[in-house]
Amino acid sequence: MAEVEPRPLSDAGAGPGPGPALGVGTAGNGHSHGDAGEQEVAGGGGKRTDDFGVETAEEATEPSEPDINELCKEMFTKMSVYLQGELTATCEDYKLLENMNKVTGLKYLEMKEIAVNINRNLKDLNQKYASLQPYLDQIGQIEEQVAALEQAAYRLDAYSKKLEAKFKKLEKR
Repeated sequence: MAEVEPRPLSDAGAGPGPGPALGVGTAGNGHSHGDAGEQEVAGGGGKRTDDFGVETAEEATEPSEPDINELCKEMFTKMSVYLQGELTATCEDYKLLENMNKVTGLKYLEMKEIAVNINRNLKDLNQKYASLQPYLDQIGQIEEQVAALEQAAYRLDAYSKKLEAKFKKLEKR
């Protein structure tokens, strides 16, 4: 029976001898065929068959170093893509906020112009009202005089009706 001892980890999977740094087999698949028998090593444990077809249990071993390196590269690549996506989204959010601030600033400028125009028009109206105030006062006095004349006319009318009634009364006698 051929015993194969796992080799210690080496830099970037480069080391003396064929195959990955740990276990026996070809890069990543854990299979090896040869005169010494068949062995399966799949990251989390496996079986080994010797020359006589007897299966023996094997201790779980770590994946080979090239597999770890590839997984690390893949993880960093995916993390890079993810972080770039997050940064792009954040940049887009800031651009949107910047555009919203610009539009809001323009709206406030428009509102300021409208308020300035309203203020100017209100001052003009107040000046016109002040210039018309003497005429409005005269109209008010005339209105009071007309009301007094109207009351005098009603009293005169009532008096003339009484007088007429007395005259008719005296004529009948």
